[in-house]
Amino acid sequence: MDISEIRGLSDADLEAQLLDAKQELWKIRFDLATRQEKNYSRLPATRKRIARILTVMTERQHAAADAGSDDAAQPAPAEPQKAAS
Repeated sequence: MDISEIRGLSDADLEAQLLDAKQELWKIRFDLATRQEKNYSRLPATRKRIARILTVMTERQHAAADAGSDDAAQPAPAEPQKAAS
């Protein structure tokens, strides 16, 4: 799944995709340990998929926090420093 596709998902869909990816990762690890899985490249691909999902979720959390902090009072600007004579 591409990052643009992940960004198009809703929050509930992201949670569902994350759960599915974590379950798939567990299954791949189990299959590799029992020598049932021959395609080792599925492991890092699934880990990257999880990382992409978590990245989008974190971006959304930060965007929501930034939107909420815009309503709060902004800190006063710093006073200009005086030049030493």
